Amino acid sequence: MVTLSASVSSLAQPALLPDFDRPSGLPVFQSVKEAIATYEGETAIHVLYPRTIARAAATFLDGFPGKVLYAVKANPHPAILRVLASSGIRDFDIASIREIDLVRSTVPGAVLYLMHPVKSRRTVRYAYAAGVRHMAFDCLDELSKIFEETDGAGDLTLHLRLAVPNGHAAMPLAGKFGATFEDAVTCLQKARPACARLGVSFHVGSQCMDVADYRQTLAYVRKLIDQAGVAIDSIDCGGGFPVTYPGMTPPPLTTYFSTIKAALRSYGFEKLEILGEPGRALCAEGGSTLTRVELRKGQDLYLNDGGYGSLYDAARFEWNFPAHRVGDPAGTANNSAEFRLFGPTCDASDVIAKPFRLPADIQEGDWIEIGHLGAYGQALSTNFNGFQSDTTVAVMA
Repeated sequence: MVTLSASVSSLAQPALLPDFDRPSGLPVFQSVKEAIATYEGETAIHVLYPRTIARAAATFLDGFPGKVLYAVKANPHPAILRVLASSGIRDFDIASIREIDLVRSTVPGAVLYLMHPVKSRRTVRYAYAAGVRHMAFDCLDELSKIFEETDGAGDLTLHLRLAVPNGHAAMPLAGKFGATFEDAVTCLQKARPACARLGVSFHVGSQCMDVADYRQTLAYVRKLIDQAGVAIDSIDCGGGFPVTYPGMTPPPLTTYFSTIKAALRSYGFEKLEILGEPGRALCAEGGSTLTRVELRKGQDLYLNDGGYGSLYDAARFEWNFPAHRVGDPAGTANNSAEFRLFGPTCDASDVIAKPFRLPADIQEGDWIEIGHLGAYGQALSTNFNGFQSDTTVAVMA
């Protein structure tokens, strides 16, 4: 239950704000301090920054050389879907029946792409009945499944997911999905005469730090298509577009866009339909978590959020995130120290061992804002031990 007293009415003249400045159903504040001041709950607070998300959408819509699909798995909150739709993104990469229903109910008229390479038969049937006409596969058995559950798939656009090396990705995704070169040749040849349109899809890995990975993968696609001897209609460049984290500074997104565009031209793909599936790059910087210090033991801080909450990546993969004590002046760095963080559950593994740098005098009752959790923070939170947070607010900063 949301226990915040402020609402959209706390903004001056809200009716004059753009759609993305009025996220339906969320309490709206001018600052995180204002949100905390009205909070009466015990759990962490999830924060969305609609204007930041809208700016990220504009960056992709203006710069990416093709159609932009939002990867819903990064953060499925309805407010984010509405912000993106209001910003011009009307295509969504989904993986499940629940995601189909969520997007259909939140963004009427959206175009859905079922890009999960391995689906249950019920999911295929449900998606097809719901009007989904884009589906991915990565082997002949999945292709047969799609054919059988859609009565031939004659009106589908099928996207063959390729196995490609994840050279410079912070989180490699190779190994679970994707057809090898030899299998991909066979899959393309089998699928081409049976579907309305055919494309290939790849993913260079999450948080790709080297733009050259996209060029190298598109070169690989060129060799594959030549070997298969079939025409394709589209290329899905997947996700992997990065954001800046502490200790992880990628090139500007514009460099990724220009590299992909140049590679498409070099390898003769410029006339095909080009797709991209950003998730992290659209919503990471547009969300944060406000977590309260419940106890300090030396250099250990016990928080009301942790590895079973929005800090999953920090706990499991030792990812660092930008963090500051709420109320400190921007850029404050003097007299700081490193702290290990513990989450609120009774599980001893609920610990962020890689230290976060915070003010040396931080104490019980202080609030910490941990940034860039708009992607995979809220989405990966669980209800373990009853410490889940159901509180999300919008901050118009």
